[in-house]
Amino acid sequence: MSMNDSQVKQSIIDEDKPETSQRSELVHLDPWQKLKEYTDSRIALGRVGCSIPTKPLLKFQLDHAEAKDAVLQDLDTERLVNDLSTQCHLTFKDMDTEAAAADSEKSDEPSLEQSNKVWELFKVMSQAENKSDYLKRPDWGKLLNTESSDKLEHFLEQSGTDKSYDVIMVMGDGLSARALEENGPKLVAELIPLFKEQGWSIAPLVIATGSRVALGDKIAERLNAKMLIMLIGERPGLSSPDSLGIYYTWDAHVDSHDAMRNCISNVRAAGLPIKMAANRLLALMKKSCELKLSGVDLKDEQELPTLDQSQPAIKLL
Repeated sequence: MSMNDSQVKQSIIDEDKPETSQRSELVHLDPWQKLKEYTDSRIALGRVGCSIPTKPLLKFQLDHAEAKDAVLQDLDTERLVNDLSTQCHLTFKDMDTEAAAADSEKSDEPSLEQSNKVWELFKVMSQAENKSDYLKRPDWGKLLNTESSDKLEHFLEQSGTDKSYDVIMVMGDGLSARALEENGPKLVAELIPLFKEQGWSIAPLVIATGSRVALGDKIAERLNAKMLIMLIGERPGLSSPDSLGIYYTWDAHVDSHDAMRNCISNVRAAGLPIKMAANRLLALMKKSCELKLSGVDLKDEQELPTLDQSQPAIKLL
């Protein structure tokens, strides 16, 4: 759906003209109408005869189009890196080419652990190199392509195979590149200071396209990182095309499975707030370090504040 079509349809939906008496008589309101102030769920739509009114129908079509666009949208890596630099107040050293890797040998520029100003960055791709393959072959999204594997191997040769890290963050487009672009930089900016306070070493940042959750396992194992944080766009709902998921795995490796991961879902402006998600993840990671595990054996004991249900929900979409 084009931008113009979306804007036109939204203007129709948001039109706030008084209804004529004839139209008011046609539309039968639902007894649950008052509850709509507290939720984005499709309840109390009303009816006109045996159908729903025009406004809820257009809103459904718009939400469906936004969800579809979120799945098909390609990740804008340049925008993502720029936003990360701004939000995190860091300079990223792109390690994509052999020349950049070779320059890093000669450079006297300090690492993130030393200066907190420079952070190495890798852009990798799964074997699903286009949206069609990604949707048809989920298994390809779990495997690095040859170029990306070689890139990480080359980095290890340069830095030493005995090099290891406490934490690695992998940012994947998943099923909603929009979710990663809008929420990823803010979440990373919240997490970095928390990790520094714990004294944890942080691996180079990895941006992965065509990615499924399991792709992070291969990257974490390759870079010798103990704790894996996979930030990935979740499957869009009809009111949440911007929902980001956090998957945490202790000692991730090629044979890791879903029962070994912890998931924090619905991270977005209209869902779980960024700061709350960061603190919840940190609590999980600290407990994980004590128990040396993650997944079904690691319980999320973080207490969330009780929401004030006396006020209507804020509609941010």
